[in-house]
Amino acid sequence: MICSICKKGETSVVDSRPTEDGTAIRRRRLCVCGARFTTFERVQYRELMVVKKNGRKSTFDRDKLAKSVFIALKKRPIDTETTEKFISKISRSLEELGQSEISTNTIGTMVMDGLKELDPVAYVRFASVYRNFKEEKDFVQFVDRLDVYKNK
Repeated sequence: MICSICKKGETSVVDSRPTEDGTAIRRRRLCVCGARFTTFERVQYRELMVVKKNGRKSTFDRDKLAKSVFIALKKRPIDTETTEKFISKISRSLEELGQSEISTNTIGTMVMDGLKELDPVAYVRFASVYRNFKEEKDFVQFVDRLDVYKNK
């Protein structure tokens, strides 16, 4: 494993344990330069291809999914472990569909449905990017339809 600080491959595993949901192994590593960092090892069942709206295809990138979820949950009262479990659940659900190609629409809908239950603010944040609101009225109409904010 290459060290993220010195860029050398002289690291050793200091500690190794399964994640709480058992879908990955967390490894603490130590480099000869003294840096410590964490890596995760996950099973990849099949190579998933994401079909974008314009028809282009790219390999499913869990890190890209994680980045968008972490952005939506930024400064929200959801801990990192819960967020990681949420991301793992989405990834497993995609793999369990049994399809080698998955549309961005399917992924976006899964994330939105999950965020709606996890954190309503993160749900609205994600939706504002995913739905690509063009004008303020689009956003207002979306929020007006939410059950979460009715009668409050």
